[in-house]
Amino acid sequence: EVVFYGKDTREETLRPGTNRELKIEVPFGRSMTLEDAMQHPLLLAYDRNGTPMEHRNGAPLRLIVPGYYGIANVKWLTRIELRDRRYMGRYMARDYVTVRAEERDGALTHVETSVGRMNLKSIIARVTRRPTQGDKIPLRAYGAAWGDGTPIDRVEVQLNGGKWQKAQWDPSAQTSRYCWRFFWIDLGEVPAGKHTLVSRAIDAQGRIQPSAEDDEIALKKTYWEAYQQWPRTIVIEA
Repeated sequence: EVVFYGKDTREETLRPGTNRELKIEVPFGRSMTLEDAMQHPLLLAYDRNGTPMEHRNGAPLRLIVPGYYGIANVKWLTRIELRDRRYMGRYMARDYVTVRAEERDGALTHVETSVGRMNLKSIIARVTRRPTQGDKIPLRAYGAAWGDGTPIDRVEVQLNGGKWQKAQWDPSAQTSRYCWRFFWIDLGEVPAGKHTLVSRAIDAQGRIQPSAEDDEIALKKTYWEAYQQWPRTIVIEA
């Protein structure tokens, strides 16, 4: 594995309240396999948009790992190590860990995994109304989708529990591997009142952004990696 250490540390008490209690100084460290480190375009950042990075943002040197959750972007980087065994530091093995129940042989068992690669996600950010046609109001929705760098094939939008409709990509937005992809969709003419809409992203490998009712979300016991579909309720005035 490759381990990246930051300058910040904290005291941790192991086995508290026992005769084997141990207090240790724990550095902030995050790791990944050597294969992942070689496949991703890791950045060691020291400035941003041509100006020196501020201390609060990780200066003098910060790791940036595209396609991973922000916890991987170690601030105040001081050391990089190659190890021949699994790194089990606090921030890989005890903090920033997702706990999810999985069904095996008819029983549920809890599995813990370190927060790592981003999961596929999309969300509707804005809804606008277009010129009204009689008592019907044309709507257009805008949003964004992102993930771990796997190409996103499409985003679909559902209005009021109806049929999923394919959204359009914003042609003016960047389309590099790790950029957010912006989309829009005309939702047709709807009456005044309350409406619910939700998006889901689908990537090139066929993975579909899950709903809150799907097992991989419903059986998740921690709040890390909140990548479920996110319904939005809007109220349209006449």
